Amino acid sequence: MAQTYRSAGGHRRANGPRTRRPDNIAVDELDTRILRLLLEQPRTSVREYARSLGIARGTLQARLDRLERDGVITGTGPSLSPAALGHPVLAFVHIEVTQGHLDEVGDALAAVPEIVEAFSIAGGGDLLARVVSRDNAHLEDVIQSLISVPGVVRTRTEVALRERVPHRLLPLVESIGRSIGRTPTG
Repeated sequence: MAQTYRSAGGHRRANGPRTRRPDNIAVDELDTRILRLLLEQPRTSVREYARSLGIARGTLQARLDRLERDGVITGTGPSLSPAALGHPVLAFVHIEVTQGHLDEVGDALAAVPEIVEAFSIAGGGDLLARVVSRDNAHLEDVIQSLISVPGVVRTRTEVALRERVPHRLLPLVESIGRSIGRTPTG
């Protein structure tokens, strides 16, 4: 059974079986608590987060800075709705590229404002682009412009009908937090 004691600095420490995080996880239990608060209450101040977590504001700020530096936190801006911005149609466009032209095509995709994300992929096609448009005719215009990009061989488009699982990371953060607590010392 683990016993607790106070360190020289007055902090409570567990004496007993310790847990170690796996090397591929860049966060610890406190980090997951911080990330959960950021996801659940994105407009709260650092002072309020620190109070909720029961830690010093400086400790929290140092953790936030490290999480940003490590690439765990990648942005703090608002989430925008393409539909509310007049682009309610969402499509996923698979793009097949001539060998050796992936970078050039990727650069060309970055110049198309309706492409909100694009990824290199394995499987059917070389690139996958998330495209938003005002309507189906506008989507067709965007796809036609993609077909004319040098290096694009063909495209295949799938139109989203309804979002079933919105973009989310809280369940992943919670799962990581639970696994950190269960990871045995190795």
